[in-house]
Amino acid sequence: MSWGSLRLRLVAGGLVAILVALTIAGAGLTLLFERHVARTIGEDLDVYLKQLVAGIDADAQGRLVVGRPPADPRFADPLSGLYWQVSDDGGQVLRSRSLWDTALDLPRDEPSPRELHRHVIPGPADARLLVSERRVMLTLGDRRAPVRVAVAADLARVSAAASHFARDLALALGVLGLVLAAATSIQVGLGLRPLDALRRGVADVRSGQRKHLPVEVPTEVKPLVEEVNSLIDAQEREIERSRSRAADLAHGLKTPLAALAADVALLRQRGEKEVAQAIEAVGETMSRHVDRELARARARGTARLRGGISTPLRPLVQSLILTLARTPAAQRLDFKTCMTGEPSVPLDRTDLAEVLGNLLENAARHAKSEVRIGSDVAKPAITVEDDGPGIAPAERSRVLERGVRLDERGEGAGLGLAIVQDVLSAYGWQLILAESELGGLQAIVAPEGSRDRMAAAD
Repeated sequence: MSWGSLRLRLVAGGLVAILVALTIAGAGLTLLFERHVARTIGEDLDVYLKQLVAGIDADAQGRLVVGRPPADPRFADPLSGLYWQVSDDGGQVLRSRSLWDTALDLPRDEPSPRELHRHVIPGPADARLLVSERRVMLTLGDRRAPVRVAVAADLARVSAAASHFARDLALALGVLGLVLAAATSIQVGLGLRPLDALRRGVADVRSGQRKHLPVEVPTEVKPLVEEVNSLIDAQEREIERSRSRAADLAHGLKTPLAALAADVALLRQRGEKEVAQAIEAVGETMSRHVDRELARARARGTARLRGGISTPLRPLVQSLILTLARTPAAQRLDFKTCMTGEPSVPLDRTDLAEVLGNLLENAARHAKSEVRIGSDVAKPAITVEDDGPGIAPAERSRVLERGVRLDERGEGAGLGLAIVQDVLSAYGWQLILAESELGGLQAIVAPEGSRDRMAAAD
């Protein structure tokens, strides 16, 4: 699948969008989770701070004491990540056992009494601490003094929780991404299905199975279908006009050619044989071209409009044999038909009659005693063969070359083979020449590509 594929582009665009969306979602969810954990830790610190403030008292000398420290055992575990500290304006500092021999480096600010402050400060072992502190007024001996109370927690807990959450989230988002990628591929396939139907419709029109594209399509594709159908109609009208012009031209030349033939006969009667022969050669050349172009024009038009055409072969062959048998050259011949079933051919009856008539006439002209025509309902091919001298293998390819004047290769219907080839080409069929079992020439009428299949079968 190349980059020019619309399916590949849509799927690739969808995958990029999914990747970007999941990346943003993962980063955003991790940030929200980290903030949630930090907020939860802050709320826990507020609870510890209230417990610590409630447990502060003064001894008989007016010094600070913490009679009831917070109950969490981590405050007693050195460097546990949970700390408290109490200090007054006289320089006395009380701190939890978890701080060991360090103190919290609180910022030098002056919070108003009972106002809660939060800071992020460096802590023991290069840790980053989230601090909740409050300034309260307590009676120390015979005076009231401000006391600074702080509780801190190591933010490594937040980073660790966010890291674990990010790993779990990445796995979940990866699975979600695979599901979305599969859904995108299915969606693109469903979305492009009308184009596949359109392609099949165009193929059917091209093969002649239908005349127009089906109009039962989604709204987005319908304008295209309507335009293509209009183009087909316009092309059919133009082809029909071209056929009519070609037919008019050919028929218009028939009368002058007939008059020319009469003049040739008159010249022969007068003894001017050389002049008559030259004019007759020119007239025959013109007649050949007229007949050929007339057949080609009819075949091109009929082949283009052939939707659903199918001609029964047996009755047509019988009619052609009856007509040909009346000619003097064919009265001495034995015509045999070898057909299984009732085969039909997807060619117009008139064009098929043109093809088989030329082949039968050519076979009758060269046969010694027998002409055979055969077909099988299971195989799309027609054979016409005779027991005449045949054509050498080297000559067979030359006989069907474009531009070769076949009538110059001997007496008779070289022109007929050229017309046969032109008519069959308009339908996507071909003429194959081979050696007959009767010893003469075998002409095979078959769809294009049959030569390769026949060679493979052999």
